[in-house]
Amino acid sequence: MNFSEYVQYDGLGLAALVKNKEIHASELLKIALERNEKVNPKLNAIIIPMYEQAKQRAQQERHGAFAGVPFLVKDLFQEYQGVPTSYGSNSLKKFNYTPDFNAEIVNRWENAGIITFGRTNTPEFGIKGITEPEAWGACRNPWNLKHNSGGSSGGSASAVAAGIVPIAGAGDGGGSIRIPASYCGLFGLKPSRGRTPWGPQYSEAMHGAAMQHVLSKSVRDSAAMLDAVHGPEQSSLFRIQSPEQKYIDIIQQAPKKLRIAFNTQSPIGTKVSKDAIQAVEHTAKLLESLGHIVVEDQPQINGLELAKDFITTWFSQFSYMQAQIKLMSDTTDDDFELDSVALAAFGAKTSATEYIHTLNNWGSYSTQMNLFFEQYDLYLTPSTASVAPKNGEIVTPAWQKPILKALLKVGKAHYLAQGKLVDKMVQDNLSWVPFTQLANVTGLPAMSVPLYWNKNGLPLGSQFIAPFGREDQLLQLAAQLEQAQPWMPQYQNIKI
Repeated sequence: MNFSEYVQYDGLGLAALVKNKEIHASELLKIALERNEKVNPKLNAIIIPMYEQAKQRAQQERHGAFAGVPFLVKDLFQEYQGVPTSYGSNSLKKFNYTPDFNAEIVNRWENAGIITFGRTNTPEFGIKGITEPEAWGACRNPWNLKHNSGGSSGGSASAVAAGIVPIAGAGDGGGSIRIPASYCGLFGLKPSRGRTPWGPQYSEAMHGAAMQHVLSKSVRDSAAMLDAVHGPEQSSLFRIQSPEQKYIDIIQQAPKKLRIAFNTQSPIGTKVSKDAIQAVEHTAKLLESLGHIVVEDQPQINGLELAKDFITTWFSQFSYMQAQIKLMSDTTDDDFELDSVALAAFGAKTSATEYIHTLNNWGSYSTQMNLFFEQYDLYLTPSTASVAPKNGEIVTPAWQKPILKALLKVGKAHYLAQGKLVDKMVQDNLSWVPFTQLANVTGLPAMSVPLYWNKNGLPLGSQFIAPFGREDQLLQLAAQLEQAQPWMPQYQNIKI
């Protein structure tokens, strides 16, 4: 097999070849490593190699739906025993943090038979919608190397789109699966709160807003991997009912006639590009051609207030994480990026009363979505407000940096997050990605489906949000859309 043949298969397709003894797992790994050697210097997707471990495992008998398939894990919350892990940060990179355990999600992926050969690039602690960490450098988009792959699962998205692997580990706390899926033309599903595990380190992440799954080229790979990993463990705080059928079987059935609401306006009042609007309009027409009812409507939620409640929780949680890492690694603020230090400073000033008020608001947003889904089966929006930004396009302005440093020095950085400046900070942080946080805050399953490429050949996804626990409905529809407008042939157009 050569690369031009390898890239035509998804993960299940490669696993079938291994199972039928048409190819050995070690040969697949060899092709993946050769592709990596050719393109990763341009992409900067894989930052921590695990080549020798992978070669050893490729010689061993593997079992599971993805037996023998090359795979990558994200360098954030996906610990692999004995492998250096940085969370995209110089603080852990310099400390040489090397966990003595596997994350439970990694164990489940391993039990599915994959062969992991590296850890992928991510922004520092996953706190940005782009992947440009100072510790490792920017991760580039295979569709156009001048553009970013998105974040926080940017390295995984870049590697899958470039054909290094057909599927890779990802995580989503504010859109971090769906954003890079949109920018890199992939399928990305964020599961419902509690669907996938967080142990043994954690019982949950950010009150269940953050979930782990994969980025893939095909819908069936995502469905089969969800079959392999879903369900609670001993440490799980949230427990969700298992589906009555396997997801891989569910997607063989056509969805019922769905009533789908769509909206293209930014919930925080920021600009939405013509591409993003056209992407959703294209998807709406495709849905109608498949017999679904599409209505322009949106839930009765103040998007800017939701965004502020999300950011308050997010910054506060990060402040706690940074403090814990400082204790563990004996690092200082100088070992973290300036933006990270500033966000932690904002979060540290959130009072317990403010924090509880924010969480109560999260509940009200869930109520509104439950009411909304009494009228509709799904909610459709752009996944992102535009195609991928260029590398270096989203940065803290140079004039702000000395001000931030001065305020941090005297412990007053949180002053920047007061009054009307809060609204501006939210809009500045989320203007590129204003649509994804709704599903995280409410714990609802959501997906980005690659159905649109602009005139410059850059992709932009369509996001669907479903009622709680209805990954089956999302995956069914995604499979129908994939059949109606196959997107895997598009990957043949990537020339790196």
